[in-house]
Amino acid sequence: MSIYKFLIFLWIVVSVKQILFWVYLWQLKEYHIPRFIDHFRTAKGKELLFNKLRIAKIILLFSPGFVYYYFTEYMDYFAVLFLYLLFSIYLVEDILFTKQILRKSAKKPKFTKKSAFLVLVCLIFIALFLVVVESMVDLLILDIILPIIISGIVLCFQPFVVWVRKGILTKAGKIILQNSNLKVIGITGSYGKTTTKEFLATILASKFKVLATQEHKNSEMGIAQTILNDLKLEHEFFIVEMGAYKKGGIKLLCDMVHPEIGIVTGVTVQHLSLFGNLDNLLSAEGGRELKSALPLHGFMVVNGENKYCIDLYKKINIKKLIYTEEGNKIDSDIFAKEIEVTKDKLSFVAITRDKQMAHFEVNILGKHNLQNLLGAILTAKKLGMSLEDISQACRDIKPEQAGVTAKIGINNINIIDSSYSSNPDGALADLETLKLFSGKKIVVMSCLIELGKQSAQEHYKIGRRIGEVCNLAIITTKDKFEEIKKGAVDGGMEARNILFIENPQEIFHKITTFCIDGDTVLLEGRVPDKLIKLLNEK
Repeated sequence: MSIYKFLIFLWIVVSVKQILFWVYLWQLKEYHIPRFIDHFRTAKGKELLFNKLRIAKIILLFSPGFVYYYFTEYMDYFAVLFLYLLFSIYLVEDILFTKQILRKSAKKPKFTKKSAFLVLVCLIFIALFLVVVESMVDLLILDIILPIIISGIVLCFQPFVVWVRKGILTKAGKIILQNSNLKVIGITGSYGKTTTKEFLATILASKFKVLATQEHKNSEMGIAQTILNDLKLEHEFFIVEMGAYKKGGIKLLCDMVHPEIGIVTGVTVQHLSLFGNLDNLLSAEGGRELKSALPLHGFMVVNGENKYCIDLYKKINIKKLIYTEEGNKIDSDIFAKEIEVTKDKLSFVAITRDKQMAHFEVNILGKHNLQNLLGAILTAKKLGMSLEDISQACRDIKPEQAGVTAKIGINNINIIDSSYSSNPDGALADLETLKLFSGKKIVVMSCLIELGKQSAQEHYKIGRRIGEVCNLAIITTKDKFEEIKKGAVDGGMEARNILFIENPQEIFHKITTFCIDGDTVLLEGRVPDKLIKLLNEK
């Protein structure tokens, strides 16, 4: 009897862990079904379903002793044996969970009203189940299928969430329409949205009252909350970063905020698997929906370095502007000359179509940010600012606004931190930035997700560039490790210097034994937070 009670206690702890994790995962994927499902195409996603502990539970469930016990309730030798085996499994799982808690690495949702409500409903469900449970077999069955039940609870409440969300979006839209002096600037694209938004907000804020969406809050609820909480009558510009994962997503945002100005920063296949096909992606992230939402008196700014943006540019029937890095690909409205890229700043001369020019010196890292700067500069000029005023305002741009920073870390190793997120173009651009640094060059990166059918090709391309630039590559996820490795070898790197390591402590040990004073590590994409903390300690 005592082991049975202890088993129930261990089961409750395991169930709480599962509830926290699966609500966390749904929240991470923004409660978006295709994004949630796509996660299980990754190695870590598959491991969630087919890890050793889960497989052991399934084997135990169908073992002869458990089956006999379930139907006869007779505790023979085999039934007792398998109860003790189940006890051992749960004990191991609880010990691992306790270690995660102590290390502060346990996955749990950010507690909002929605996530807290979902966790509470799930906890009530397992409490009610405990009241009616008849055997340990029932608890084991529930344990195995609990992820499905939690997901079902999340989806059951989605209609109510959609109804509440619709009311919030409508309220936010009315506030926008009531502010007749407000101009809304919508920014979309597969990459560069946040950086362009940050640059433009800093530039316009030197002359106007400006509000921009915060951090990476580019979904309908994040934008609506910004409107409801922060938008004031004195604001003259509202800069909205627009993200979407399905066709019609940008249209939904445009219907709420009514943009007069649109910017498309660049399009890549980063989220192709979510959109289903390229046409759907081009409709949303590619700017077609934003273009269709702009009024006749509005204008649109696009990136002339991107082939999809150029195609969009040709179809725009209102005022349109285009920017390129050096003006040699297309007849652009602004481009740059005398470009100088160093480890801590980017300088250039911006030249407009009407032959105006000004020198810019911005404390940011990476030549790829030139495109984002030119888009912001061109938009600000169209809105009435002179190039000289814009140049002066750019001096207020902070390095972290560029999405990539460089610091001196442990053992005087240079740390290039581009760890918030990544996409194929961004990864290649960051590798170009890495070339600016002397000494040995190391990249630590996770494989990219949501690339669809082009994933293998894109990872091979990144791997080849790694082989040309780096002395050591550490890949933290399995999904496309072999493609990266093949590309790196073809790019000139020795196979023994391309490693798959998941554990942050092991990665840290490898870096600190491989690097000396002055060497450089690029952290690309979602690498472990613990590793970042370890490398930045002095």
